Amino acid sequence: MGLVGAGDGRGKPGAALPGVGRAEYSPLMGSIWQLARELWAEKARVVFAIVFALVSAFGLGAGIVALHPIMKSVLEPEVKRGLPEIAGDLNEQLAKRGIGVHIPQTWIDELPPGTFTAMVWIVGGLGVLTVIGAAANFAHQYLALSAVFRAVARIRERLFERVVHLPLGTIVTGGASDPVSRVINDTEALAQGFTSLLSKAVAQVTKGAAGLIAAFVIDWRLALAAMLVAPALAVVIRKLGKRIRRAARSALVGRAGLYRAAGESIGGMRVVKVHGTEDHETGLFNVISREVLDQQLRVRTARALASPLVEVLAMFVLGGLALVAVKLILDGHLNVEDFLLTFAALGVAGASLKPVTGLLNDIQQSSAAADRIVHLLDADIEPGHDGKPKLARHKEMVAFEGVSVTYPGADTPAIDGVSVDVKFGQTVAFVGPNGSGKTTLLSLVPRLFDPSAGRVVVDGTDIAGVDVTSLRAQIGVVTQETVLFARPLRDNIAYGMEGVSDEAIMEAVRRARAEEIVEALPDGLGTVLGEQGLTLSGGQRQRLAIARAILRDPAILILDEATSMIDAHSEALIAEAIDEFSAGRTCLIVAHRLSTVMRADSIVVLDAGRVVDRGTHAQLLERCEVYGRLAKHQLVPTGA
Repeated sequence: MGLVGAGDGRGKPGAALPGVGRAEYSPLMGSIWQLARELWAEKARVVFAIVFALVSAFGLGAGIVALHPIMKSVLEPEVKRGLPEIAGDLNEQLAKRGIGVHIPQTWIDELPPGTFTAMVWIVGGLGVLTVIGAAANFAHQYLALSAVFRAVARIRERLFERVVHLPLGTIVTGGASDPVSRVINDTEALAQGFTSLLSKAVAQVTKGAAGLIAAFVIDWRLALAAMLVAPALAVVIRKLGKRIRRAARSALVGRAGLYRAAGESIGGMRVVKVHGTEDHETGLFNVISREVLDQQLRVRTARALASPLVEVLAMFVLGGLALVAVKLILDGHLNVEDFLLTFAALGVAGASLKPVTGLLNDIQQSSAAADRIVHLLDADIEPGHDGKPKLARHKEMVAFEGVSVTYPGADTPAIDGVSVDVKFGQTVAFVGPNGSGKTTLLSLVPRLFDPSAGRVVVDGTDIAGVDVTSLRAQIGVVTQETVLFARPLRDNIAYGMEGVSDEAIMEAVRRARAEEIVEALPDGLGTVLGEQGLTLSGGQRQRLAIARAILRDPAILILDEATSMIDAHSEALIAEAIDEFSAGRTCLIVAHRLSTVMRADSIVVLDAGRVVDRGTHAQLLERCEVYGRLAKHQLVPTGA
């Protein structure tokens, strides 16, 4: 487990993340409703989106009611239905219902007479309402989607910020694919749920409500009878929604597995091809893919059941209403036009509310993604970002005091009671058989891990009690596997530092013996490197990593097998650069190059997580059996 990325010292402390702590995302509420509060940050857009949805729905309801006099004129042509008569009928209806509002008679007297004239005015009014409703519907969708996308973007950014502040052990244990899946896939699913909630559901519910209100205005008895089906629909939607949510959560977990399997195979393509395991990797991927498919098919079944069940219930309701209506018409308690318009209004309401079943299923499906997002937002960030005092620049001693490290699930400790001190300016090499705990021990210095017991002390201060950013800011790290990003070379060398001039960067490059590398690139420092810097050789990447460390001017330099996989020429250049740069700094080295070990002021020998000896090369060859075996079999001579 390498020290990759240690000592970059960049970023804001995780404690400063707005709105992502436990107090913000409580498990007492449904996850999607907790995250939906982020929509309220777009208060103006949300409010106006709802207002425009209501305006659009009002136009629909008013249009249905306005059809009433047209229906009467068609079904009862012998009755005079001019605008004055229609206004008078309206006053009577308002009076019967105890509504203290009426149209003044002087206004009624000014209305143009004639049935056809009335119809022209009503149809014209319906046209105006239609245009207004369409414009309001556009405004609703525009504002709602704007609020959704902005809210999800903020959640996604906070989620990624939380991920990069997680303890390294959390990422190492669980793998990187799952957090990546949550940041990308789960936020996309959340956006779909928010869209269904604020955009589609609000529009459909308001239109459905407008249709129901119109039905109640025309004939409240039929409308009330239709409402009796609502509890049955709620039960169906709730039951199916639970199934969808469970299956969707499993599918999202499976998709994270797909990311992991694909990333490992494609990232390790050289190994896959050399070993001829393309079919094996394909088989492993297919197993996970089929598991995801099974969960998606479960979602499919629940979603497919929802609409037919609702339709069956609706047909039974319509049949019952038809029988009730026929009885009322035969008994003279209901007009044919009222029956037809009430059914039409209920039909509009049903057509608007029918998609709500699917939209609620969408929301349930995105709830699974919301659960995973909230769980990650609620995870503990790495310690040391909570306002602790800053560590002064190191100038005395780095000490390991009885430190032990046991990884989760391990039976034996990786480090077992190690006590070592390194004075400022010393170069100390740590050697030992594979698995002896060398890298783990050095990982404790920048707090990539915390010891299970004991403590790491810098200048008499326990690093667990200081701000971790101030600690890492004075540590430079060069590892066996150099991490370079697909960004300009300038940004890679100055990674974690702001406002650094090209002159300072080139000075660090010269000191790292890497000037020839920059000069050979087409755009110099502005050249965008390939992914992971694979367009460069291993020795070139190492020298650029040293340039990055030099630019940071660290007080503590950690070299973790920095020259283990490079050619003799690169090794000589790197050794020269390190010897020059390490002067006046505390240098901790894990190495298997004999020349590197011999240049150290002191050598610490580890075996099975314990210190077995410490001394110079000559001293250890004389008295330490473990070191003697290492020098004979594992420590590689220069140029080998």
